[in-house]
Amino acid sequence: MKFRKICAGFLSAMLILTSTGIGSAATPETVQAKLAVMEKDTYGTEQTGAILDRINKLEKDYDGTHRTGSMMARVDALYDEVYKNNGQPSVLAQLNAIEWNIDHEASMNSVEKRVADMEMTINGQTSDGTYKKRISDLANASFGTTQLPMEKVSVPKNTLIKVALVDPVNTKNLKKGDAIRYKVAADVIVDGKLVFAKGEPGDGTVTNVKQAKNFGRNAKLDIDYKQTKSIDGTYVATFMGEESKKEMKNLAMAAGASLAGIVLLGPIGVIGGAFVNGKNIDLPAGTEFYIQTKNDTTLYGVATTAE
Repeated sequence: MKFRKICAGFLSAMLILTSTGIGSAATPETVQAKLAVMEKDTYGTEQTGAILDRINKLEKDYDGTHRTGSMMARVDALYDEVYKNNGQPSVLAQLNAIEWNIDHEASMNSVEKRVADMEMTINGQTSDGTYKKRISDLANASFGTTQLPMEKVSVPKNTLIKVALVDPVNTKNLKKGDAIRYKVAADVIVDGKLVFAKGEPGDGTVTNVKQAKNFGRNAKLDIDYKQTKSIDGTYVATFMGEESKKEMKNLAMAAGASLAGIVLLGPIGVIGGAFVNGKNIDLPAGTEFYIQTKNDTTLYGVATTAE
């Protein structure tokens, strides 16, 4: 029963979801934009109030001290510390590795909640101190060392990633520009290194939507699966391309599903739905499908012998 449900999820996605194949994983450029990203990841929501107060709070929570210099310089330094893997894994990379080592799945919760949850799991109580110190303590407890087993690995373009919808998708409720949330549904390992962990989030955007109409005119939905977060905290540019479509077709055939309803459109074979009564697109949360990396990328991965 479970196997049939999984196959049905793949086939539904293959019949219905399309991708524009555009988009890139861009770093926010302004003070406000970087603050918003860090606050959302750290506390769950963007904070309000004076910019300097918001900067002070993030610095205090991560480092226990305040930097000097311009607002941009301070925000850039903190952003690099949290997200950038400059010679060593970032704060988020370390947190992701520890969480995966404990649960074999990354969480989409805030840093605040993730750290507290892991402390409760390991120690039975939460700790005081900065996030950096608490994460270092968790690393030591989880791996037996503060030097995490993370190494650089080259991830080739078109690496397949199995993902699943976080929220239901229904063309009745969508408009161009709406966000589509999905998450990694299975670990991706390259050269013995875990590079995309189950549970890591991805961001998609509706680029075109048309409602179902009379005379068998079916709904149409185009989504840009623009970026997916790797285990080192880096957002990697992704899309639904030929490799991911081929993988879904292979799975459908392996499951004995009929391909009579699959229509290939356009020069690169965009997969669309073939219905007879003007159906709306209605996919439940958890529907699984494949996307792929857009470019060759170097990431930090967790050394593992898992297959």
